Amino acid sequence: MRPAFRQARNLVRYESSLPHASIPTFLCPALLRTSKAPRTSYVERRRQVPKNFSTSKQARLQAVATSNEPIVPQETSSPSNVLTPIPAPRTLPICCPGCGAPAQVVDKQEAGYYNIDRNAVKAYLNYDPTKRQEQDKENDVYTKALQQHSGLLEELGLDKTVLNASPKVETTLPATPICDRCHNLTHHHSGTSIHHPSITAIQETIAESPHRRNHIYHVLDAADFPLSLIPNLQTSLRLPRLRTQNRRARHKGWVAGDRIAEVSFIITRADLLAPLKEQVDRLMPYIQDVLRTALGRVNRKARLGNVRLVSAKRGWWTRQVKEDIWNRGGAGWMVGKVNVGKSNLFEVVFPKGRGGELQDVRQIRSAAEREDMFAKARSMDELVQIQQQLAKEDDEIERARNQTSENSQEPTAQPEEFEEEEYDPDSLLPPPQPYTPYPVLPLTSSLPGTTASPIRIPFGRSRGELIDLPGLARTSPDLATFVRPGHHEDLVMKSRIAAHRHILKPGQSLVLGGGLIRITPVTSDLVFLVHPFVPITPHVTSTEKAEGLQNQTRESGVESILAPGVGEKMRSAGRYKLQWDVTKKLAGPLTSPTAGKIRPENLPFKIWGTDILVEGLGWVEISTQVRRPKGWKPVGMIKKDPNHARGRKGKGEEDAFDRAGAGEVNRSEGLEVEEYPEVEVFSPLGKYVGARMPMCGSVLGGPRQVSKRNRKVRPRQSMVSVKRQRKPKGKG
Repeated sequence: MRPAFRQARNLVRYESSLPHASIPTFLCPALLRTSKAPRTSYVERRRQVPKNFSTSKQARLQAVATSNEPIVPQETSSPSNVLTPIPAPRTLPICCPGCGAPAQVVDKQEAGYYNIDRNAVKAYLNYDPTKRQEQDKENDVYTKALQQHSGLLEELGLDKTVLNASPKVETTLPATPICDRCHNLTHHHSGTSIHHPSITAIQETIAESPHRRNHIYHVLDAADFPLSLIPNLQTSLRLPRLRTQNRRARHKGWVAGDRIAEVSFIITRADLLAPLKEQVDRLMPYIQDVLRTALGRVNRKARLGNVRLVSAKRGWWTRQVKEDIWNRGGAGWMVGKVNVGKSNLFEVVFPKGRGGELQDVRQIRSAAEREDMFAKARSMDELVQIQQQLAKEDDEIERARNQTSENSQEPTAQPEEFEEEEYDPDSLLPPPQPYTPYPVLPLTSSLPGTTASPIRIPFGRSRGELIDLPGLARTSPDLATFVRPGHHEDLVMKSRIAAHRHILKPGQSLVLGGGLIRITPVTSDLVFLVHPFVPITPHVTSTEKAEGLQNQTRESGVESILAPGVGEKMRSAGRYKLQWDVTKKLAGPLTSPTAGKIRPENLPFKIWGTDILVEGLGWVEISTQVRRPKGWKPVGMIKKDPNHARGRKGKGEEDAFDRAGAGEVNRSEGLEVEEYPEVEVFSPLGKYVGARMPMCGSVLGGPRQVSKRNRKVRPRQSMVSVKRQRKPKGKG
């Protein structure tokens, strides 16, 4: 019973100081209301809650959160009473720095719950700066006593250099702890996702921005690009249209008042597309074409100069994005669907360690370091330079300290506009965090819906802040609901996949994950080549067996990740045409610039392809080779008749298409009629599947091809057969 009493005593002690402790549930975004808590007056809220800062002016100052410290007279040996401040007891943070959920000690199953018996939480709540100061004073007295009695060190077997060693750098305040849900996600990989917000909730959250300049970073995932695109983002957030390729196109501001908002497309995890950064950069025209198609007919001529292919794991283009965030200032909003890598991107591009105090930039040298600098001086001129350098640093540090103390003693020196701003408990935005050069960044996890509420972290003091928003839901229900719990992590592509080639002959199908996805060719007289870029296991089998595996009516040795009873929910996701001509890329050495150099239109066949996308999982590259129609002749082999115009008069039975043997022609449009090969895809509920223009990822990997004339030496021939012939034969 003692642990239960202790827990109850701690709850009674800390529940009164929590602003949201009486609320047992939490829905994302911050829809909490303080109806149960007593309403405080305007003056009390200004004292208790830190002010919300804005960057509408260049001279904006950072708000300093000051706690109410009661001052009581304390009797001392001196005749006059000295007013000594008694530090107020520390409370839990208003929001969890890992997921952004409001802190609470009521419901263990909800986000933001803190177990106050955890060691990290205890260290944060029970921190007392006066105890550390007393400990430092005792250490100084002990050190001085040892310096006066040098013989005592020799008796103890210690060297004199121990006392001159520079003190270890310790943090003055313990790190802000994360809630129990974030703790379990980090250390035990277990947790539950939160309710995903709607695009309307995101729009209302951004509308409450206190900044005049707002930049929206639309984060997409490279694994299933462009399925993670929010197509109605421009209209939902009331943003201006994207700039077109017209050189006279102008960029308009935000229609809501005098605020300015811009959009940038950040495609994360670009290292999944190709092994080298140069190969990924060459994919930018392809990415822009696919993105224009996904944005719809209105943006088919968009300029799209604001697209970045970023890899937080490899550091590709992260420095440029970080500099853009720092130069823009204001508010940077991370918007995207779940599990697209917003938190990973946030951790890499957040401008840490900028705009801090002078003590953070210049190290305050101790007395031992100063003596070492003087000892290394070889001449009088160097000694004078060192003295001038140290004196200059001391003056700058003292000036910075005086300026900081003046700002803290004069709270009315802040701008008037800042005084008018206050935190509204009914706001969708959480209160701003105090500025820290190296703050606690949002938690990164493969669990969809890790971020529970907007996380606001300022940078550069009054320069701006970066805000991580909760991810929007993808197709509901999630694809993981049809998979056994032990295989949920297998649905996330964590590293680049070197896909192996699979051949689908007539009557065969490709099964992914033992029946989660099935791809069956509709055109029965062709052979299809398939390269699955997915983290689950592919398997080629007959169509009859594939149907039994997917419907869970047939037992097989193929490992399946399907949950029990999912076979009845399998539906057709549609038929997809292989309508893109990829002959130039997939014809091998025939069209390679280092080998045959044949033009694709002169080949007697065409290669059609497409990429089948699986939401959050990856893509499957499908291609097939189709021969030219009967009577076709290469364009370069047709000899042009110099008198073709003269012989054309009076003869209407033949035209240029017939002489070229181009096959069946649509004379009304002047285009060749093509019948594209088709494949049919089956998935749970007939969802989670899409198609795009083929990226031809199967040719991006592997060694670089070098032309024959650029090779320095001739490759050596294998001598295995020659050595075998020279080997003496055994005695028979």
